[in-house]
Amino acid sequence: MPDVITDVSGDALAQAAELGAGAPVLAFDVGGTDIKSALFDAEGVMLGLRRTPTPDPGPDLPERLIARLVELGAQLRGEHPAVEPVAVGLVVPGIVDEVAGIGVFASNMGWRDAPIRALAEEAFSLPVAFDHDVRTGGWAEHVLGGARPYPNSIVLIIGTGIAGALLLGGVPFTSGGYAGEVGHSPVADEPVCPCGARGCLEAIASAGAIARRYTERTGNAVDGAKEVIALAATGDEAAAAVWNEALDALALSLAQLTAVVAPQAIVIGGGLSRAGGALFDELRARLRARLSFHRIPDLVPAQLLGNAGILGAALRARSLA
Repeated sequence: MPDVITDVSGDALAQAAELGAGAPVLAFDVGGTDIKSALFDAEGVMLGLRRTPTPDPGPDLPERLIARLVELGAQLRGEHPAVEPVAVGLVVPGIVDEVAGIGVFASNMGWRDAPIRALAEEAFSLPVAFDHDVRTGGWAEHVLGGARPYPNSIVLIIGTGIAGALLLGGVPFTSGGYAGEVGHSPVADEPVCPCGARGCLEAIASAGAIARRYTERTGNAVDGAKEVIALAATGDEAAAAVWNEALDALALSLAQLTAVVAPQAIVIGGGLSRAGGALFDELRARLRARLSFHRIPDLVPAQLLGNAGILGAALRARSLA
């Protein structure tokens, strides 16, 4: 296996410490590219946080993935022998039925109807809390981060793609794993999204889409959405058009969510959230312009950043202890 890439910062430790006293647990946040793993002690401190590559996709990935998680768990326990976990938290991407413990579908993982929780419980010989990565991260934002004051909120992560989590009364709304797919809600007739639908929000307003659409229009490769936003600020017409279209698509989607769900807040994280006022101020103005009698939600930045998923996995695991 490639060398482990550790990823521990003072901020990460401070956020983890907010878990407070409770049962020691293992936590895993599995993505299409890498796995985050950590051990949480009885004080809620995150120990040994690291990133390792996710095994290659394939029909046997669930089995290979669980075997890899067991290896990582053994490494963490070996480094911290005084901490004996009593449960495991595991979150993954895709469509997840957390009640049945099934990974229903994940295109980037290559599985369908995978009994992941059962495999993990057998391999670890511990109770396993299994859930969706962004939904669990959104719940962690409610417990520990930017959504704390708002029991009715939507957490939107805008990065390479767009993912969402709906929190109603402080509880994630799942609908069998299908709720929260904000990135694949239609906001236009074009373009065709990689998912097969037309005009998905993710295909217009994700950080990946912004960079891709600028390159398609100009033939000039850019280093991500951040560069497109900077070019737009200098008067680059193509960049301004791409950024304006992304903001309009986001504002439309947020207006629809506001009209239907009436969240108290929409918490925005992911790489695009680092655009600051260029994103938040514009969305506030465009949202107000689109709506009338509706309660305008607060638009606030996420606080847990890249650690939301693993913190949420630890919280889920503690709920089983």
